Amino acid sequence: MQSRGGYHRTVFLVLTRIAWAALSVVVLAASAFAWSTVSTISTGVERSYAIADDAPRSESGRNILIMGLTTRLDLHGEPLPDDVLRRMQAGESDRGGYNANTLILLHIPVSGPAVAMSVPRDNLVALESGGEGKIKEAYGRAKIAEEDRLRAAGTHDKRELERAGREAGRRAQVRTVSTFLNQPVDHLVEISLIGFFHIAEGLGGVDVCLKRATKDPLSGADFPAGPQHLDAGQALSFVRQRHGLPDGDLGRTRRQQAFLSAVTKRVKGADVGVVQAMIDMAKQDVVLDERFDLVEFARNIPTEVRFDTLPIEGGAHLGGLDVNKVDRDKVRAKVTELASAPPPPPPGDGIPCVD
Repeated sequence: MQSRGGYHRTVFLVLTRIAWAALSVVVLAASAFAWSTVSTISTGVERSYAIADDAPRSESGRNILIMGLTTRLDLHGEPLPDDVLRRMQAGESDRGGYNANTLILLHIPVSGPAVAMSVPRDNLVALESGGEGKIKEAYGRAKIAEEDRLRAAGTHDKRELERAGREAGRRAQVRTVSTFLNQPVDHLVEISLIGFFHIAEGLGGVDVCLKRATKDPLSGADFPAGPQHLDAGQALSFVRQRHGLPDGDLGRTRRQQAFLSAVTKRVKGADVGVVQAMIDMAKQDVVLDERFDLVEFARNIPTEVRFDTLPIEGGAHLGGLDVNKVDRDKVRAKVTELASAPPPPPPGDGIPCVD
């Protein structure tokens, strides 16, 4: 029989290894995994050099950028199996591109609760590649530019182009977010839709609550009002839906945060076999930066994570695109505030209802 302390260590790995958007946040905060297991499970994890060894580091703790990609392809750029796409209910493999539709800066202070700050994906910002665009576009634009450069130089191997393009995309996304928030990024966690699906499937689904019934054919969402249990495909629809929500994309951000809270409860109530199944299914879909030392990180894991969303100043229609207007100084001030004084914990232990 595994001790309570040993079980909580198991939960840690879930977060470290499998975060989607802030999913890794939830498990990161759950606790720590035995050192030997962390070392073993870490073997074979895709690593990125997007964050240079001499890059600035946070002085007030640690900043981890968690990004969820919209791509329906695997880490090598290959299409997912048809049966997986069908169960995901997320369209064909050529949909989604390489937008970073989920961006969360997880700040882990030296002491006290960590705070996960959601960055709305449609914020109009200065991009690393030059000019302005939606903050989510930094990855995809840099990926395409790097692949075009390599093809012109004579590289035509598909997997080599995919690997180099994704590395360029990661570097650009990290730098764009870091510059916009005026915060160093110490570590990177990347996961795409299939990784999220694998996590939800490994957990056997999650419990959520909706204030009202909702239906959206674009995401596949079709849910009644009230508390309910979602399987993996439904959970993916739940966090992808933005059409039909009162606040559109900001409503989807709150959906993601509600889902993360639900995952935390599910993980804490699951037996070791369920947790291990989730790890085994999701480990193949995560990318971590090369200097992310899981053993060292496990020694300093936070006991609590709280969620908030960085402010916008309303919407605008520019160049045929709907974007979020932002006041960069206000956003940076909010990041500083949250890093020093995280929001209060949610009341009660029940499942909060969202739109």
